[in-house]
Amino acid sequence: MNWYEICIYTTEEASEQISNFFHDNGAGGVSIEESGSLNKERDTSLGQWYEKPLNDFPEGDAEIKAYFPEEIDMDELIKSLERFVKNLIDLNINVGKAEVKSQIVNEEDWANAWKQYFKPVRITEKITIKPTWENYEAGENECVVELDPGMAFGTGTHATTSLCLKALEKAQVEGKNVIDVGTGSGILSIAAMKLGANQVLALDLDPVAVSSAKENVRINQLEQKITVQQSDLLQVLQTQHNSDQPQIVVANILAEIILTFIDDVYNVLEHNGLYIASGIIKQKEDDVIQALEKSNFSIIEKLEQEDWVAIIAKKR
Repeated sequence: MNWYEICIYTTEEASEQISNFFHDNGAGGVSIEESGSLNKERDTSLGQWYEKPLNDFPEGDAEIKAYFPEEIDMDELIKSLERFVKNLIDLNINVGKAEVKSQIVNEEDWANAWKQYFKPVRITEKITIKPTWENYEAGENECVVELDPGMAFGTGTHATTSLCLKALEKAQVEGKNVIDVGTGSGILSIAAMKLGANQVLALDLDPVAVSSAKENVRINQLEQKITVQQSDLLQVLQTQHNSDQPQIVVANILAEIILTFIDDVYNVLEHNGLYIASGIIKQKEDDVIQALEKSNFSIIEKLEQEDWVAIIAKKR
């Protein structure tokens, strides 16, 4: 089968928003390649080893490719993408050159090629992400998350996901109930259970993500502990019973979206519960902190990696 490949050269800052656009418009797959420069700061505190750079993109730049079936109206899709990019610019988001190209490619050329770059990687002191097709022998007290991200977000290697995993480890989730908003591949939900959570409710509005998360939960044999459903936090809040209140809510989304449901998180959390928010570009950090404090959260800790921030806040 042949597919349309649409490629945009943009920035790491805009990569998640543009990837969301592609998914929302029916992409059969999306890949993000960020700067491979050796000048990029790398975290090697846990003995991580990095391949030599695969590209010569300047720091902060990224190339996003999305794949659509041949019957799609590519001209209209490109026009829609250009309008979306203009809206990002109006929101003061740096989109870089935003150069767009398209071509026809064979399915086999892209469907599995990315897998050669996804290897087992130690993300935190305890958590290692292992793709299902790789062999790996876990060490003592090591939590291994088996993952096949498919078309959903989240391999653990992106800064926003890595920050969330580190924050979960700091939050001491043992014995606690967790809600994972925008679960994507289910990586955060699975990691929370591997760290000892009591139970997890994983939510996503994207049916592709829900399907991917359910499969990854099955692979990790956690079907009895993790519930995956197509929903948002507001829907859950409307049906939530006090006895079901979580002690931790985690959301690895975008700052713009995080700002829209802070009060919902406050209402669903148990007293003194923790809210872990990631996907926040540094330029939006102050906006999120101010909104959290206005909604009666206390900022417990901030974690930073590259241009991204994760915040751990407590319900007062």
